[in-house]
Amino acid sequence: MAVTAGATELAPDLPGLAGQDEGTVLVLRALGLGDALTAVPALRGVRRAWPGRRVLLAAPAEVGGWLRDLGLVDGVVPTRGLEPLVWAQEARTLTGADPGHVAVNLHGSGPESHRVLLDTGPERVVAFASGDAGVDGPDWDPDEHEVDRWCRLVTAAGGACSREDLRLDPPGSRGRHVVVHPGAASGARRWPADRFAAVARDLAAAGHDVVVTGGPDERDLCARVVADADAALGGPAGAPDGTGSVTDTAGTLDLPALADVVATARLVVCGDTGVAHLATAYGTPSVVLFGPTPPATWGPAVDPERHAVLWHGDTEQRPAHAPDDAARGYRGDPHAADLDPALGRITVAEVVAAARSLLAGPQDPAEMRAGDEALSVEA
Repeated sequence: MAVTAGATELAPDLPGLAGQDEGTVLVLRALGLGDALTAVPALRGVRRAWPGRRVLLAAPAEVGGWLRDLGLVDGVVPTRGLEPLVWAQEARTLTGADPGHVAVNLHGSGPESHRVLLDTGPERVVAFASGDAGVDGPDWDPDEHEVDRWCRLVTAAGGACSREDLRLDPPGSRGRHVVVHPGAASGARRWPADRFAAVARDLAAAGHDVVVTGGPDERDLCARVVADADAALGGPAGAPDGTGSVTDTAGTLDLPALADVVATARLVVCGDTGVAHLATAYGTPSVVLFGPTPPATWGPAVDPERHAVLWHGDTEQRPAHAPDDAARGYRGDPHAADLDPALGRITVAEVVAAARSLLAGPQDPAEMRAGDEALSVEA
């Protein structure tokens, strides 16, 4: 089914398009929050490559709108996945502009995603090489970090960018709360709820106010985590003095509100999800539980001193169907329904120890980097 960018959705973004003498850049990244955040440096590179053009992002409406409000793009073509984009006709109808444009594929290696952009009739396509789609470009590297991959593509097109472009300005000062985010898009990436509850209990017992976050479809999961943590603490009435609270916010936060909660937290504990990438972008200390996807390709791309990455894939047997390439190491199925064995090896004790270590350290990013520089000088 085609996704039509209707007048009611695009009208706020399109005024002024006719005045963009140099045209438009249409960027495809029709994926979730984490995927969008790993593409932030490349989006900044697109601005540098085509400074006189208007940048439109084809993405899910909520994610794209948030990036627009941050000033990273000028407008949004609401879509999801690889459905056809019917945007050019709407642009012409609303503004009278000729929608001639450069198309940039920050979605995938092709050929399907290439064809989605080719169908919009661009004057130029920036994408990884695909013989099937008839597109020239750099070669795709399956072992490359997700941030580096898109930076390499856009830099080759003239828009210099790097991991350092990943950071976002936090909306406020650091608060006192700790975020525990138990959800994930698939069972393979979802650490057991009872273990998240044990971590939340330990953090609250140490006096930290724990905020449990999740989407509308994760209400039951988050409610279980909160209930189990409260029960282990003796309930609200029986908890010792100095015990922090455990608050369930599942389904109550839109994306800007979630970003605010993560950006101002003292710590985030989560799996390999969009919330982990929010923590990286805002410099919020985090404990990230990886599996089945390795952190070498999806882990924090900046400020490694602020993030504890837990990963047991190096000790896990590789799937029988995996390519015979030892350099890739273990990779499970990120879309599987059952808990990935590498993720399952991570213990509550490991997570608690990592959380305590980060909470005991400095909270200011500049202070942490200065400390690391001092240590390197002393060494």
